[in-house]
Amino acid sequence: MGRRRDTERVTEQVDTGLAELTPDPDRPGSWTLMLDGAPQSHVDLNDPTHLEFEYVRRLAAAFDLIAPAGAPLRVLHLGGGALTLPRYVAATRPGSAQRVVEVDAALVDLVRRALPWRADARLKVRVDDARAALTSTRDDSYDVVVADVFAGARTPARLTSVQYAAEVARVLRPGGWYLANLADGPPLRYARGQVATVRTVLPRGCLVADAAVLRGRRYGNLVLVAGRQEPPVAELTRRAAGDWFPGRVLAGADLDHFVGGAPAVHDEQATDSTPPPSGIFSVRR
Repeated sequence: MGRRRDTERVTEQVDTGLAELTPDPDRPGSWTLMLDGAPQSHVDLNDPTHLEFEYVRRLAAAFDLIAPAGAPLRVLHLGGGALTLPRYVAATRPGSAQRVVEVDAALVDLVRRALPWRADARLKVRVDDARAALTSTRDDSYDVVVADVFAGARTPARLTSVQYAAEVARVLRPGGWYLANLADGPPLRYARGQVATVRTVLPRGCLVADAAVLRGRRYGNLVLVAGRQEPPVAELTRRAAGDWFPGRVLAGADLDHFVGGAPAVHDEQATDSTPPPSGIFSVRR
């Protein structure tokens, strides 16, 4: 296979920053989306089940295990990027009804032009603020709500509070699941607070991440799986352990210990998530 030329890189100013689409030299048809230098998505247009980023594989593992294989789901994605996870769900759970909420209209237009997704009336992309879209959604509407929202490499404060989590719980069906990408580093104050916050309304859950991240040794992504019933911890543990970059799962008493009495966050105290260390994205993931 020939290597992609750097001249195929697409750079475009969008509403929330400078977007770059860079072809993957090792996988024809694959692209990485960067926004202001931070990696947002990796998409393989030829194989939407190929997932390059480890946290996305962990989100996908949760999708694979929370319902019978191939069963269609109703999914609300808060944060769109290049639609990596919606494409995965469409491929692995045909017939799923998915709504993607992305605040950046110019980014949606860029992805639609440069990385078009398969025409599917059941996959709809809406330009809106994530919390506003959530607030306007009917009760008991979705099987899964996914939160992967970043502005300037940080999750906005309005998506980190008890009030926000209550809206998530309201739109989920009784057996529904909330999946969230949390990015944090030592001393993991943000991640601990987020688990405490979400558990005020969705009390059963687990956390999946690299062991070094869970121990507070480095900045990274932690995937929260939360609902009203016990998550598939044993199966998630096997999937995480067998990943290209093995991860750990915290649940039950281990998750309680991780939270360590951290208080739930309310709108009045909410802040943006922890910023990444300077230079962390200088080497592509």
